[in-house]
Order: sequence, then structure tokens, then C-alpha cells
Amino acid sequence: MAPESRIYRVLIVEDDFRIAQINAAMVERHARFQVVGSCRSGAEALAWLETQSHDVDLALLDVYLPDVEGLSLLWEVRRICRHLDIVMVTAAKEVDTVEEALRAGVFDFLIKPVQVTRMQAMLERFLQRRAMGRQREIDQRQLDEALAASVPEDRARTLPKGVDAVSLETILQALSLATTPLSASEMAERTGTSRSTARRYLEYLVGTGQVGVAAAYGEVGRPQRLYKLRTPV
Repeated sequence: MAPESRIYRVLIVEDDFRIAQINAAMVERHARFQVVGSCRSGAEALAWLETQSHDVDLALLDVYLPDVEGLSLLWEVRRICRHLDIVMVTAAKEVDTVEEALRAGVFDFLIKPVQVTRMQAMLERFLQRRAMGRQREIDQRQLDEALAASVPEDRARTLPKGVDAVSLETILQALSLATTPLSASEMAERTGTSRSTARRYLEYLVGTGQVGVAAAYGEVGRPQRLYKLRTPV
């Protein structure tokens, strides 16, 4: 497989299976990444890596696991898997935790709930870093671009009236978990919002190009709009 089309393999270490599913769905929205394993404890993660460490390129690692004290798992994974890039995904916002994780050489640090755009930005930066590794030489500008954090613009400053960032991420996550296109009514059921609210957010996402729409006909013959996330290329 050519380097530019290589599929990168991801391990998710998260004790909450619902969050693990959401994160996996966000990762696999990107055509260049595939989730190859999911572990719910530190012991399970270490056992997985003992036998399959060379089958994974990137690990999304939660800080707070039931059998792990502090960042001990991070340091152990770093010791046994030097080739592995690690992204911390956690609710922890303490400066000491962030600083220690950065000293351990983590690739990125994501705060829950992770935004879809932030996850995608991290994956794109990962691809840039791997592309840099295939070059024989690099100049200062290229190095600065590769090391720069790809944090998206604060969405709250650009959203139109009636659309808030938290609700928008809820809609996006529901779409990322859906296996088939959803109607506004189905989205309302999945997110606990009204049908009109769900439609407003879905139509906003159609306008931004993040969501595609198709027409289907229901039992009474009236056209129904169905919404689906556009797959990144």
C-alpha cells in the first residue's frame, strides 16, 4: 500500500463503553483510520499490547481507569511501545496532569466531551507528522507546521443565533453513530430534542457542507429529508 493511502490503526482505551463507541465512530469518520481494538482497563490494554503492539499506530488513552493510578499506564505504554503515538482523552483538566502527560511525549491531549472537529484536526495533524517522517530532510517552516497544534476556531464565536456548540456536537455525535441516514424525527428521538430543533441543527450542518441530504417517501407519499454525515476524504 502506498504511504499516501495507508490506513492507520487505532486502539481505544476507555472504561465507559458508550464513550468508547462515540470516539471510535469519530475516528472512523476519517477514511485513513481504522479502530482495531478497544480496552476497558489498564490491565486489558497492557495484555492487548503485549501481543499486538505492532498492529497499532495510535492509541486514544483515558486517564481515569478503574485499575490505574494516575498516569502509570501512560508511562508503562510508553516504555513498551516506543513506536506508538498516544493521545490522552480525559475529563481531567488539572495542569499537573497535562504537564506530566506532555513530558511522557503524548501526541495530543483531548478534553471530554471531545468535539468532532477537534478529533478530526488531531487525525489530520497525525497524518502530517507521519508524512514528515518519510522525508529525508526538513526545513524550519515544515517543522513548525508539523509541530503546531491544529486547534479549530472557537465555534461558539461563529455559530448563528439559535445554534449552540454543545447541542451541535450532540447532533454530530448521533450522526456519527448512525449506520443509516436519519430523519429529523429520528434525530429528535436519539438526542431528546424536539423535531423542529433537530431539523434546525441538521439544516445548519447541510449548509456548512458537513451533512448530506436525500429525499425518501414515507407511507403517506410525502417526501422526507434524510441526513447523513459526509465522509472525509
